[in-house]
Amino acid sequence: MPKRFAIDTGLSGIVSGLHYPADRHSALQTLLILAPGAGASQYSEFMHCFATGMATRGIDTVTFDFLYKVVGRRTPSHGSKQPTERLSKKHSWRPRLVIGGKSMGGRIASQIAADPSVTTKLAGLVFLGHPLHPPRRHERRQDEHLAAITAPMLFLQGSRDSFGNKHEMRPVVDACQQGRLHIVEGGDHSLRLPNKMDLTTLQIYDSVQDVIGSWIETL
Repeated sequence: MPKRFAIDTGLSGIVSGLHYPADRHSALQTLLILAPGAGASQYSEFMHCFATGMATRGIDTVTFDFLYKVVGRRTPSHGSKQPTERLSKKHSWRPRLVIGGKSMGGRIASQIAADPSVTTKLAGLVFLGHPLHPPRRHERRQDEHLAAITAPMLFLQGSRDSFGNKHEMRPVVDACQQGRLHIVEGGDHSLRLPNKMDLTTLQIYDSVQDVIGSWIETL
């Protein structure tokens, strides 16, 4: 069971975090911080599935809710970086730190990692559906800062993701200093396949979690 703890954002607000301890001894010695997407919380099925899945693979995993979500706002605030920044600076579970998250949560992690004082301290970043641009707004790309990140990055993207399909993402990842792209063929922004496909969502997520675990082993 995950263990709840409090995160002082430094913005007159405290958010809750959940620590999913690695359920077996592992030589990975890694803490993975996963932030939720804009429309969900750390209690979503997606976040719980990935946090639990990574813990079973020997990786301590932490999730949290953004302050704007806690206070009932619908849109992110300027302080959305605070929980990830605080956790990144104060982590004490494992010596190696990997940050990332679902959609907006991953993008915020990348914005933090673009800081030269941060990127050299990270073992890596994991993006679960990177939001390259809003749906049908291809001109509003948000990838300029990725080139400044020196830490290894793993992008897990659905081939039909409306926020950035595989054809759009491949040159972006190739331009990164240490980027790797894993495509879920037929997957959408949440890496789900159309109903007509044979693989179930949980099977897909299990496969993606294997990819993340294997990648972390290489760091």
